[in-house]
Amino acid sequence: MNVVILGCGYVGLKLGRQLRERGHEVVGVRRSADGIEAVQRAGLEAVQADVTDPDDLDRVPDADAVVFAASSGGRGADAARRVYVDGLRTTIEGFGSRSSPPERLVYTSSTGVYGDHGGDWVDEETPLEPTTEKTEVLVEAERIARETAADYGIDGTVARYAGLYGPDRYRLERYIEGPVTEGYLNMVHRDDAAGAVRDLLEEDLARDEAVLVVDDEPVSKWEFADWLATECGEDPPEKRTKEERLAEADLSEAARRRVQTSKRCSNDRLRALGYDPAYPTFKAGYAAAVDEYLADGP
Repeated sequence: MNVVILGCGYVGLKLGRQLRERGHEVVGVRRSADGIEAVQRAGLEAVQADVTDPDDLDRVPDADAVVFAASSGGRGADAARRVYVDGLRTTIEGFGSRSSPPERLVYTSSTGVYGDHGGDWVDEETPLEPTTEKTEVLVEAERIARETAADYGIDGTVARYAGLYGPDRYRLERYIEGPVTEGYLNMVHRDDAAGAVRDLLEEDLARDEAVLVVDDEPVSKWEFADWLATECGEDPPEKRTKEERLAEADLSEAARRRVQTSKRCSNDRLRALGYDPAYPTFKAGYAAAVDEYLADGP
């Protein structure tokens, strides 16, 4: 299988290595020169291109499957729209118009599309209720990934990622030092974020579907912080209720909405498709980080 990974960054590099190890041909696409060097260091074929530029995308080889994992760099809704809506549409139109278009498209979305559910469980059947301009953009992008792709005969799949963590993204100090505001954490280790998409492609699963990519055990932030402190030999951090955090004068509107958003994401569908996580819970996923913390000292 020939796979193109657009936005071959934190998850994409791992996905590319996993696919290559299984004998697939992989092209990693990044916009920056530094990004291209990272793709090359991973042992993948690299093409420098901007997903919003049709001429740039013309330089990318044909593929059996395209994974759209480009990032807007954590910026606002306008930047997100340019990448996730304009860039995704440009990608589909460009690849779909080729003489050898791809059969599959996987768009990596976010569980942020669900909005607030008061700590209740959500799954693939739960209606989407975005609460910010940026998550509204993500919902629009999901529609493009499935409907516009179908117009070109491409089967689109949406992989909704929970909070990514893993090497270089453990952020132990944030929870050990505190304070920690109440709510739920829905997480997925980088290796499983990549592995799930790998399985969807290799096993030809979830065509024209959305799939939640999250581990087995959503956890309260307070419980997670206390567990982490205990494992690292530290005192439990200071805790804050939502009301206490919302009362702080320096809280931005975006942060306010994050505090008010609470849900638990189910991976029953992903498990039913046959994916077996390498890190089924945060306790397995954070083991290496805890060991490193203990070895280096606080």
